[in-house]
Amino acid sequence: MRTDGTVDRRGLLKAAGGSAAALGLTAAGCGSGSGAGGDGTVTIRYAWWGSDDRAGRINRTIRLFEKKHPKIRVKTDFQPYLDFWKKFNTQASGGNPPDVFQNAIGFLRKYDEKNVLLDLRPQAEAGNLRMRGFRAGLERFGEVDGKLLGVPVGSNSMALVIDRAVFAEAGITPEPGWTWGEFRAAMAKIRDTQGRAGDSGLYGVMYLYDLHLRQHGKAFFTKDGLGFTEADLTDWWTAARAGVRSGVHADPKKVAQIKPKSAVAGELAAAEFTWDNFTIRYTSEGKSQYGLAPIPTTDGRRTGQYLGSLMLSASRRTKHPEEVARFIDFMVHDPEVAKIMGYDRGVPATTAQYEAFTPTDEVNRQIAAYEQQLVDSRVLEPITPHPAGADVAEAAFLRIAEDMALGRRSVAEAVAQFFTEAKTALGS
Repeated sequence: MRTDGTVDRRGLLKAAGGSAAALGLTAAGCGSGSGAGGDGTVTIRYAWWGSDDRAGRINRTIRLFEKKHPKIRVKTDFQPYLDFWKKFNTQASGGNPPDVFQNAIGFLRKYDEKNVLLDLRPQAEAGNLRMRGFRAGLERFGEVDGKLLGVPVGSNSMALVIDRAVFAEAGITPEPGWTWGEFRAAMAKIRDTQGRAGDSGLYGVMYLYDLHLRQHGKAFFTKDGLGFTEADLTDWWTAARAGVRSGVHADPKKVAQIKPKSAVAGELAAAEFTWDNFTIRYTSEGKSQYGLAPIPTTDGRRTGQYLGSLMLSASRRTKHPEEVARFIDFMVHDPEVAKIMGYDRGVPATTAQYEAFTPTDEVNRQIAAYEQQLVDSRVLEPITPHPAGADVAEAAFLRIAEDMALGRRSVAEAVAQFFTEAKTALGS
């Protein structure tokens, strides 16, 4: 999941699925990358998505890499999220993808099936890429069917972002292990005492629904398709609609009117489920103080959470797999990289980088403490790599949920439409 913290969650997910939904990709053809120069210097191409600030930070890390590896030059390219995947599809279709690129879990199986991704395990076995020293099992995050298709650069997890002042005024202190019943009671208390909805609504937050399913031994995706039934989704969306009607969840029409500002920063709701590393956006948008609260549980223990991550992947067509592996190794292990990048791509994935950067601002300290609490409490679980077509299914979930929230579809119509589109996207 997973992007920088200034992106609206709905816009992010829409971009994540919409770009791939609109574009097909044929199997890659000839190789990518530049040949070695006359002095033995090799040039590799590195592409990523993100803001200008991220680009500035990454370019600083590249200068450091080239200083330490003078025989490897790095040609860079970055785009906003949607534009990145459009360009990547065009390049990959033409057999000329970048040698190394930023990636996310929703794309691993898709591009592996299209012969785009390099299995990095041989490079790890050759000693060019260290797969030790990762936090909380993240070293396995990019594994698919025994192949190493991505290496994590940072971690995040779902959380409940709260307006701390509103929660304090209402006398609510969420604790790890609180239940969904306690969560609903807290949201109702906020509605009754604070003049705003408890939270921003549960309709289209696919990754939250995934956690709820995991608490019941299921999951949104399996490796082959969907891991839940139409009856499951009907129950979830029916409860979400009831919450809107009772005022526990924010009015979706009002939420839509203030986008891209969040419902929490816009003072329509006191809380919102999102990725922990997005917390910084609320501070920049709103006037209050914001913090992180734990995910509600079904049984007082299991949250269904995992550490997600942006990854670096390599092209199967690269002419320089060893140099690419050494570049990835540097980006995920070198302590100086962590000092430059901070938490821009999430909390650093390796222990060496995590220990090298200590955040000084309150928001990033909260993010670090939140993830450390997840690790220490042993609630984290492994994630199943998404099937090919997951990005399209995710976009459909978001779009259809929004239509339903705005009154354009009934729950029954929305559920039927989602399963029709998801089954087509997933080939099931």
